[in-house]
Amino acid sequence: MYALLQTIDLALSIFTWILIGSAIFSWLYAFNVINSGNRFVAMLGQFFYNVTEPVLRPIRRFMPDLGGIDISPIVVLLIIFFLRSLLWTSLAPLVL
Repeated sequence: MYALLQTIDLALSIFTWILIGSAIFSWLYAFNVINSGNRFVAMLGQFFYNVTEPVLRPIRRFMPDLGGIDISPIVVLLIIFFLRSLLWTSLAPLVL
């Protein structure tokens, strides 16, 4: 059971880094720092979109319109932080 908790924690940690990478990629793309015509850049952008959009889309529906600012990744990061804390402070002691 402890291995399952560690696996869930690892998956949440990996998703956190993917979410951070997606945010940085979107900034670089928006400010035209990276070449949008490059095939690798397009594939990387598509990967980030496919992985993060199913999680971000429901949060964006409930968030107010803040103009050009998207804070849904911050909300997801806070939820992940809460889930990881809950996992290790509440669930892990029950298993051990």
